[in-house]
Amino acid sequence: MEFKVFDIGLMNYKDALWFQKEVFKAVHLGLEGPSLILCNHNPVITLGRTAKRENILFPELELEKKGIEVYETERGGGVTYHGPGQLIAYPIFNLARLKKDIHWFLRELEHIVIDLLATFGIQAKKNPDLTGVWLEKGKISSIGIAIKHWITFHGLSINLKKDDLDNFQLIRPCGMDIRMTSLESELNKEVDIEEVKKELIVKFKEIFNFTSVRYTDIRR
Repeated sequence: MEFKVFDIGLMNYKDALWFQKEVFKAVHLGLEGPSLILCNHNPVITLGRTAKRENILFPELELEKKGIEVYETERGGGVTYHGPGQLIAYPIFNLARLKKDIHWFLRELEHIVIDLLATFGIQAKKNPDLTGVWLEKGKISSIGIAIKHWITFHGLSINLKKDDLDNFQLIRPCGMDIRMTSLESELNKEVDIEEVKKELIVKFKEIFNFTSVRYTDIRR
């Protein structure tokens, strides 16, 4: 089975969400097969279905002054931050054609991130009680999805750039007092997002047993 990759680059969260929903419609109507959206966002705080506003530690007016938007979303999970120093992947997959098992899908997403980090010499792990991917020094990847008609949307983020970690101090990530880390922090050197992106596509292809990839670059 072929899957399609849409690389939309750096995009405001609102515009990326619109694009994500357009791809969702196409997959639901059978006009597209499994699709993966890759991007990063201008600074934004998002609240999942179980999020509590008190886990945003600064008033929204102050966040606006910092240029940080706030959005409520349909994904699972609590409060998180997205920024240009992350790589974000939104898989729009019809689980009816893969496996109708949400728990399995979440574990596969964790597996993808762990395998990706291993290619850079980083040993990561799952937490049996918490969704996401963790290192000894903190959390490096957040995962939160939504599903309608057995089609997935939203997805995962991986912290790559160490200079984009400070904004996590504006929130309690997922309602917890946890330390966030990044690939650059662990490697102690600069990371090329494009290199990581290519490896991530490979891992999606391998883990979900797709036969081929159709890559579409629609960055502005």
